Amino acid sequence: MTLRVPEPPPEFMTALTTEHYMLQGTSSSTTSEGGSRVSIYLSALSSGLVAIGFASASHRALEALAFTVLPVVFILGCFTVVRLTDTSVANIVSQRRMDLITAYYASIYPPAAAYFGHGEPQVTERRHGVHYGRWSFLFTMASMVVVVNSVVGGAAVALVCALAVKAAVPVPVVAGLAAGLLLLAGGLYYEHRRLTPVVLGTPAGTASSTTDSGRSVEPA
Repeated sequence: MTLRVPEPPPEFMTALTTEHYMLQGTSSSTTSEGGSRVSIYLSALSSGLVAIGFASASHRALEALAFTVLPVVFILGCFTVVRLTDTSVANIVSQRRMDLITAYYASIYPPAAAYFGHGEPQVTERRHGVHYGRWSFLFTMASMVVVVNSVVGGAAVALVCALAVKAAVPVPVVAGLAAGLLLLAGGLYYEHRRLTPVVLGTPAGTASSTTDSGRSVEPA
């Protein structure tokens, strides 16, 4: 008994290359969108802090700006974290689907499989120089925004205690620090819940099962 891989029809190869091209576009657009959203958030934050700094000479102006700008920037940061997490998930899924297509390309002519990065360790992410793990979510753009936004939220709570409630000196510091740590833990937990199952999960189908399913058995 010998195994023979049937010749793929031209329509299938056209559809496969089109799908590959679309996945490449999706991966590129998610990366571009993530950078743009981080830039918008940091620009809004820096502009707001500059405005608050100019108004610091007046107590009433400082209260008005701080209690208006900081909550808006904080909410924008929360929206940014959610969307950055979505784009990270979409990028990982697109990369893994492209890996499946690349594995099929390599299976068409096995002697040339090395040119597609196959025949290496089974973890497909290593072909791109990156190995995703359980703690990879800590080093994403979303985590960066979570850290900065937690500082913004903690600062807003501290200002409320100091300017509105007029609490004693240790109370605003402790309240702001506690709020910032809670926001940081909550943001990282959210990202962990969203990203880790995708990172540790196997792609929808493996290269070996894809290629094996397309083989036909013929008598020797």
